[in-house]
Amino acid sequence: MPHLLLIEDDLAIRTPLIRALRERGHAVAAAHTALGGLQTALDDRPDLVVLDLGLPDLDGLELLRMLRAVSAVPVIIATARDDEGEIVRALDAGADDYVVKPFTAAQLDARVRAVLRRGTPDQPDAAVVVGELRVDPRGRRASLAGVELELTPREFDLLHHLTVRAGQVVTKRELLTEVWQVPYGGADKTVDVHLSWLRRKLGETAQEPRYLHTIRGVGVRLDAPDAAVEPR
Repeated sequence: MPHLLLIEDDLAIRTPLIRALRERGHAVAAAHTALGGLQTALDDRPDLVVLDLGLPDLDGLELLRMLRAVSAVPVIIATARDDEGEIVRALDAGADDYVVKPFTAAQLDARVRAVLRRGTPDQPDAAVVVGELRVDPRGRRASLAGVELELTPREFDLLHHLTVRAGQVVTKRELLTEVWQVPYGGADKTVDVHLSWLRRKLGETAQEPRYLHTIRGVGVRLDAPDAAVEPR
């Protein structure tokens, strides 16, 4: 049974949502403040956090950043804020999904199940090797020239998606849909940010790429360093 943590200060929303999620087979703990939610997340180690942004003690985005500093637990933002910039900031801060109030319990349950499925993906067991880069989906480990890379869960998913498509140009829209599964228009920035972090860990830059090659106006392609590179 998945263990969820709901961080929501509005009792009129929190109580029926807890009941509805429990009826759908989830174990649910709840907190009504940011700091209380952070403490519960650290103590209980839930499988997923549902986080409101409008909390009384701290803004939910600040809590998300604090949580991401200590945990890779999946987080779904559930808020009345529907501004596109707010959505982008939440995704860039590490949110796995974003749902705007009002929503039904069935809709949230579907999002929860989708995010939890992404946490245990149905991936081939065989490791993928491209040049000196090795990605093991079964162990969720990656190494470069025999040195293990310290990747966040999202960075690993992004790298794995690109390595299994080595030599192919992958669009940002595909990455948003397949890796983040949140195809919001205008959210390309979150892909750019994660590609920048990934490049840094691979010891390269966008100006001097080795594995990750930007194809301007199209997307990105992962190639072994000795592969031919098209003009960017």
